[in-house]
Amino acid sequence: MLLIAAALLTASMHSLGVVEVPVAPATHPVAVHTTATHLVDDEVPSRPVMTGVQLTVEDLAVARGRTFLVDLSRLDRAALVRASSDRRVLATAEDDPPTAADVRAWWAGLGGPERLRLETAAPSVVGNLEGVPYDVRDRANRSVLAAELADPAGRSARAAMLGQVEQSLAHDPGAPRRNLITLDTRGSGRAAIAIGDLDTAADVTVVVPGMFFTVTGQMADFTNTANDLYSEQATLAGVAAPGAGNGIAVIAWMGYRTPDLSNILSLQLAQTGAGRLERTVDGLRQVRDGEQPRVNIVAHSYGSTTALMALSSGRMSADTLTVLGSPGSDVQTASELAVRSGQVFVGDAHSDPIAGSGYFGTDPGSSTFGSTVLDLAGGVAQAADGEVFRRPVGHNDYLKPGTASLHDVALIAVGRGDLVREQLRRGEGGKDGLPQTSPDMYLVRPQDLHPRD
Repeated sequence: MLLIAAALLTASMHSLGVVEVPVAPATHPVAVHTTATHLVDDEVPSRPVMTGVQLTVEDLAVARGRTFLVDLSRLDRAALVRASSDRRVLATAEDDPPTAADVRAWWAGLGGPERLRLETAAPSVVGNLEGVPYDVRDRANRSVLAAELADPAGRSARAAMLGQVEQSLAHDPGAPRRNLITLDTRGSGRAAIAIGDLDTAADVTVVVPGMFFTVTGQMADFTNTANDLYSEQATLAGVAAPGAGNGIAVIAWMGYRTPDLSNILSLQLAQTGAGRLERTVDGLRQVRDGEQPRVNIVAHSYGSTTALMALSSGRMSADTLTVLGSPGSDVQTASELAVRSGQVFVGDAHSDPIAGSGYFGTDPGSSTFGSTVLDLAGGVAQAADGEVFRRPVGHNDYLKPGTASLHDVALIAVGRGDLVREQLRRGEGGKDGLPQTSPDMYLVRPQDLHPRD
């Protein structure tokens, strides 16, 4: 049945509107990040550091953890250039990297000239290490993109992927800058683009895509979807809950390989994606050490299975989780998630064949899960030309401008989930109830009285 539903969805994938060993899950919301510290003499790296010996790319290729970082900084420039294209080195940096805490401490201990040497000689490595400042990663990844676009051999092999990333970085004059914080051109590719300033934003929202989404096929559309959410959140600045920092940031996180029809029934990609998502959030927390933003996870379809796995692992926490069109997971109740109490939301659109299906386990919108199910019917306030917020329809409509679901997700992401319209709170044990609501709580704005494109 899932294969049939998946096949029906492939024709509309441009219109989303959107393995590590497990540990015991968190039983209540906890901050799972650690404070970075500088490497000191009694901290033993993965192998002894040999002073006075010139290291090679071969040495770096077998290094792990903190030793990888130490060896990286000890290579001469020529070796760094070779390392930046060595598949073994890239596999460590992008698939099995040092912790964000170790990276942050290592980077802080480097001098300015050494940082510049690493950024310019080994951009593929530096640009993808969680814990390196985001402005450095953006410059490094943009330089990789530019070099690959200029290389006829590389461009011919990956033209569509590179073109999608390049297109995703374009923005209108006056719009917030887009930062390329992840770029992995191996295989089907991975990328993540941040809209807004991750270093200062009070609210950071990570949008996780579902099946059939690839960098080559949908990165530009997916980034525009993240931009729609950014714009919707920006209109709610006057009612946003106070946070540590100023403004908002939204990450279009295509940071894992999503399934296609050949592997849709497998959870292997979700497990791998969960680990990558954990590292992404940990990197944010390390960079923002001492002033933590409100972290929101918005996950669509198979991405919700990935996010639920990550938030039940004990290695990641979030302030809010919103899942849209979820096929479920092995998480039984919201209490297993490291998310603030009462801040798990579920959106099920009309005529969505995946939402509520429980294909991969427990439906997070079920009466015993402990989530808040959004009312996405639309039509709370009437204007002369029809409904103010239209009802999302189908599996790929949740984050489209003008939908009730996009507006609700934006409210949740600025810390005002209490204002989402006509919530149906579903508690563990099946105790359901409808709170009192009124149209003014739905924050109808002048711009909503006019049709959107």
